[in-house]
Amino acid sequence: MPNNNNDDIINNILDELERKKNHNDDMASESAGQPEEPVEMREEAANDEQEKQIEIPEAEQPQHDTGRSGESGNYQENVKIRKAPNKSRERQDNPQNHTPVRENEAPAKKKKKKKKKKRSRLPGVLILTTFIFAVSICLSLVIIAYGKDMLGIGKSETTHLIIIEEGATTEEIAALLEEEGIIKSPEFFTLFSQLSGSDTEYIAGEHFLRPNMAYETIIQELTSSESEQKTSVEVTFPEGITLYDAAVLLEENGVCSIDDFLFYFNAGDLGFEFESKLSARSSLKFYQMEGYLFPDTYYFYEDMDPKQVCQKIYMNFDNKMTDERYEKMEDLNLTLDQLITFASIVQQEAATQESMTLVASVFWNRLNHQDQFPLLQSDPTRLYAENVIKPHMEVYDQVIIDAYNTYVSTGLPPGPICNPGTDAIDAVLEAFESDYYYFIANVNTGETYFSTTLEEHEAYQAMIEEQMAAEENQEEE
Repeated sequence: MPNNNNDDIINNILDELERKKNHNDDMASESAGQPEEPVEMREEAANDEQEKQIEIPEAEQPQHDTGRSGESGNYQENVKIRKAPNKSRERQDNPQNHTPVRENEAPAKKKKKKKKKKRSRLPGVLILTTFIFAVSICLSLVIIAYGKDMLGIGKSETTHLIIIEEGATTEEIAALLEEEGIIKSPEFFTLFSQLSGSDTEYIAGEHFLRPNMAYETIIQELTSSESEQKTSVEVTFPEGITLYDAAVLLEENGVCSIDDFLFYFNAGDLGFEFESKLSARSSLKFYQMEGYLFPDTYYFYEDMDPKQVCQKIYMNFDNKMTDERYEKMEDLNLTLDQLITFASIVQQEAATQESMTLVASVFWNRLNHQDQFPLLQSDPTRLYAENVIKPHMEVYDQVIIDAYNTYVSTGLPPGPICNPGTDAIDAVLEAFESDYYYFIANVNTGETYFSTTLEEHEAYQAMIEEQMAAEENQEEE
């Protein structure tokens, strides 16, 4: 009986093991398409399986007969029965072991709390300080700039002639002052004028101002009329007048002396546009600014500053020289000195305004054909050298006299011989084309005769001489 019982027990164990193997295979096939369980769960499941293994009671364990080599002996060789440790009890006994430990995983290190570093406030303070310092410097520079402009500090002493139009507003006056270089900030001047209550007191007309004047002085000049304090003088300069004769007129009318006027007028550099177009000063020119006194009627004051007199005359010439005239001048490849010099000859040579265009064409033809006509042969140039230059030379210089005499020197003289008007200037700029190389005028009748050849010219000359002789005989009778 004992042997039969042992066989039954062994068979039961083998059946149980076979059943468990089939069950595990089924479970593996089902879990192939499912996500893999965590390691902890797999470990617990394995432990549970080990706990479920059938333990054989010691009483039911087969008794082996050392003398028999039957089935019981074979069982001992093929089957090793091992008692699995009860890990569940160990976990119950040791609650600290409940946390599963993953394989090949080091125990978790405790995270140390990082202490929050305190940011330094120094960079922010430095940036703020720098910003405040920069703003302060900028404000200081602005205040200094406005202050210097308001007080006229470090600015030019050149006098400017400002003409205020009737009904001009403070903003328009401020813009004009900025354009003329008197002030730098029209907005600040307008505000200053409003605060001083001068907006409605500006007087239209001519005013002489300097950039180095303070705003208060400028406003005082613009709100007062010089005519109320000084006697006005009207002076008319005719077309073709020389600079010296103009100076004589000014002195005769009590405006300024001849010497003072000639000195300041020839010194120039008064800041007008036409001055920038002038050629370099020449040692052959007798009066550097002869030709730039525009013939017109002017209003001066008795005992007027000669520099202010010059500014009024300069401004008039600057206004007469329009952009259109400058464009024509450049198209003809003329400098401003050449244009005015040419026009001064036409002004003196033409007997009438109508003849100026043809007179100019004669000199254009001679200038363009200098191989045939090297000399202009203008009588007024010779007379200017003899009657104006020679008597007023401090040191006699024949070279200058000859340079102005177009019967001796080729081309245009080194400077104008009088002050031409707009008609003579426009006659030159027209550059009318003709075949004339000669002309002669009857000064008594004002009629001018033009010729292509020398023979024609001489014939006209003889005719005019006869006419003038006949007129003289009639006067004697």
